[in-house]
Amino acid sequence: MTALDLSSPVAVVGTGTMGQGIAQVALVAGHHVRLFDAAPGRAQEAADAIGARLDRLVEKDRMTAADRDTARGRLHAAGSLGELADCSLVVEAVLEQLDVKQELLRALEDVVDDDCLLATNTSSLSVTAIGGVLRNPGRFVGLHFFNPAPLLPLVEVVSGFATDVTSATRAYEMARAWGKTPVACADTPGFIVNRLARPFYAEAFAAYEAQSADPATIDAVLRECGGFRMGAFELTDLIGQDVNEAVTHSVWQAFFQDVRFTPSLAQRRLVESGRLGRKTGQGWYEYGDDAERAEPHTAEKAQAPAYVVAEGDLGPASDLLALIREAGIPVREDEEDHGTRLVLPGGGQLVLADGQTSVEFRDVVYFDLALDYRRATRMALSASQDTQPQTLSEAIGLFQALGKDVSVLGDAPGMIVARTVARIVDLAHDAVAKGVATEEDVDTAMRLGVNYPLGPFEWSRRLGRSWAHEILDELHQRDPSGRYAPSLALYRHAYATDKREGTP
Repeated sequence: MTALDLSSPVAVVGTGTMGQGIAQVALVAGHHVRLFDAAPGRAQEAADAIGARLDRLVEKDRMTAADRDTARGRLHAAGSLGELADCSLVVEAVLEQLDVKQELLRALEDVVDDDCLLATNTSSLSVTAIGGVLRNPGRFVGLHFFNPAPLLPLVEVVSGFATDVTSATRAYEMARAWGKTPVACADTPGFIVNRLARPFYAEAFAAYEAQSADPATIDAVLRECGGFRMGAFELTDLIGQDVNEAVTHSVWQAFFQDVRFTPSLAQRRLVESGRLGRKTGQGWYEYGDDAERAEPHTAEKAQAPAYVVAEGDLGPASDLLALIREAGIPVREDEEDHGTRLVLPGGGQLVLADGQTSVEFRDVVYFDLALDYRRATRMALSASQDTQPQTLSEAIGLFQALGKDVSVLGDAPGMIVARTVARIVDLAHDAVAKGVATEEDVDTAMRLGVNYPLGPFEWSRRLGRSWAHEILDELHQRDPSGRYAPSLALYRHAYATDKREGTP
């Protein structure tokens, strides 16, 4: 089954931001596009807005004036659903309300031909439930574009319970023909991206609620250490706190209030107060001409240690040993010890975040997982009230000697980046094991849909197959609510590897 022929007109019903974006994508790809909106005059307003965006593309030399004029000639504001009768595809992008979408689809089914592909751009509702009212639900599919649709490449092609394989294939090939990168997934709450992205927000908010650090510091650690494009607080301010919380709440409810997806009380209070982010001038941060930029906590200058003793290769943080040597700090190796830590001159230990807490040990400072220790510009450390001041000072001085800013958190098990990545990896393994999508499509979706520096399975391979399971297992022992309980899929993944390596 191939993509839709360019001679076949397509329609978009619902002319908000997403509807206009999808229409523009189809129009630029070469289709005749018909816009319809139940509100009188709204379809023409949308057509005019799309025309204005095409003008801007011409101004930026991204489209020729001739192509713009030709595209405008293919765009039509429909006055009734009846004008969509000969369309080969109709995408609905109306309100995220199940009854509204179902009523529209019933009406469309009475208008279009039997071979017309019907699609929804829902981001939070069940594709199966929306299409359940159709006489022929087999031709109904989810096409989840990301905002802004003309710019972002990802499209989640969602098969409902009754979607025919041929319909899903047509939708997939059509998205690819439109210049998008489609990924195929089953109809599950949040699909791929909104399901697997929840820990990115949840763990940042949990660290804040536990008073481990302030929003600016957590965001800085996620960006400058974890390699994420934006921190969780600044990103939700950009999205809109109400929008982000609504998606989280929808996924949580759809999974029967699974504790792994529990919404944040701190975010709920933010929404209740009307502090929705950039659009209201205040969210986690303040915006406006007079607003002061919130700065992360950065430790004062400390003396670098005279040397360190390496016990083990530090696992995912093994690159640190070369960096320490390059900084002129001698590294003494203890070949008899098989641990994975650095011992500082004062006797304290510096350990990569493993899900345990500093307070459990006599004198330990934890450091966070970094995407790339050489390129990272900030490092987060975690210490308890029992940590010796000399140990913390030596740890700070060590990373400062490597050219890093240092943020000191409270006693935060799993730190920030490590527990976030571990949870994303776990949800990814669980999703693939349950047939939601392939590993390749999961990685593609998370890199393109939310700009993660690596896909979950890329992270898993880099960190070691048992890393995520081990850190989550330690976190689960300290928080037995189930939030950090490793999935059966992740357990099988780690255990099977151990068996092949001969571990009983």
